Amino acid sequence: MTAETVLTNARIVLADEIVEGSLVLRDGFIAGIDAGTGRTGEDMGGDYIIPGLVELHTDHLEGHYAPRPKVRWNPIAAVLAHDAQVATAGITTVLDALRVGMDEDADLTSDDIRKLADAIEDSVAQDRLRADHFLHLRCEVSAPDCLQAFANFDGDERVKLASLMDHAPGQRQFVNLETYAYYYQRKLKLTDRDFKLFCEKRMSESAKNSGPNRVAISAACNGRGIVLASHDDATSGHVDEAIEQGVRVAEFPTTQEAAKASKEAGLGVLMGAPNVMRGASHSGNVSARTLAADGLLDILSSDYIPFSLIQSAFFLGDVVEGISLPQAVAMVSKNPAEAIGLSDRGVIEPGRRADLVRVRVDDHVPVVRTVWRQGRRVA
Repeated sequence: MTAETVLTNARIVLADEIVEGSLVLRDGFIAGIDAGTGRTGEDMGGDYIIPGLVELHTDHLEGHYAPRPKVRWNPIAAVLAHDAQVATAGITTVLDALRVGMDEDADLTSDDIRKLADAIEDSVAQDRLRADHFLHLRCEVSAPDCLQAFANFDGDERVKLASLMDHAPGQRQFVNLETYAYYYQRKLKLTDRDFKLFCEKRMSESAKNSGPNRVAISAACNGRGIVLASHDDATSGHVDEAIEQGVRVAEFPTTQEAAKASKEAGLGVLMGAPNVMRGASHSGNVSARTLAADGLLDILSSDYIPFSLIQSAFFLGDVVEGISLPQAVAMVSKNPAEAIGLSDRGVIEPGRRADLVRVRVDDHVPVVRTVWRQGRRVA
């Protein structure tokens, strides 16, 4: 039996224009787009219909599993809470970012991370989830146990993306040691002497482990068809290294130089939606708005605030001249989907999955009214 839904009186955000009319959904896919008012169906009241958002890097899940130091929540319950929040923010496809490689100060262990991955995969198999979930491995290449932790995901087909990152002081995001001190010394409540020892240890681990781990993980991902992302590139030299390793996505470049080199090399440049909303990086690095104005921004990620993704899509055109709503929406749907090879979603056109979001804008804030995944209402 064919299941058909018609959404009428909508402002439909296509890849390059906004059409007022109706959208026909059939058996989980988009079957047709009709301009005008000739159709009968469910009245959208003039609201926007946009593609379901595609999120490549959210650090949001771990906080549900470990909401306080030494506190562990049921992993399935944590996944369900996370899933509900991302879906009601309009995200229909999400890559849950999980840490690979721990330092001695980490509250979580590699066993905890595998438990979370198992909870995601079990929930997918049991059809518990609203959004479509995949895995993103955040590989801390300076960590001594990085390769051992990476091996916990051998053969895991839900892994779609792996990022190569090094958060040691003096590296990439934290070239400025004052910024590193502000972030870590306060977070860990270290004295000046203890912080100096902490930095020396991190820098030593980076010097020993980072190079070999980058080579090993990039080779493994290229062999398995897992998309690689660089992380916090600061120089054109970093970008050259990323290209050599087969990287396709440049996550959070910290300078305009690195973003420009990444764009010229054909990498998808990804920045944080909170950066767009705040107008600046929380680490003092390059502004996502600046990159957008210079044509150097391709993909947005909610990073640590799920709702910031849809906020940024409706906000970016207001603050950056020359960016239309369809272009901004592509940064949270079409572009991230294409970056990881998901060609069945991310755009409203016949034959694509009916992953959709109904949005009304009140006082410049997008209000998510309905979310569909494969034509089925999930929020």
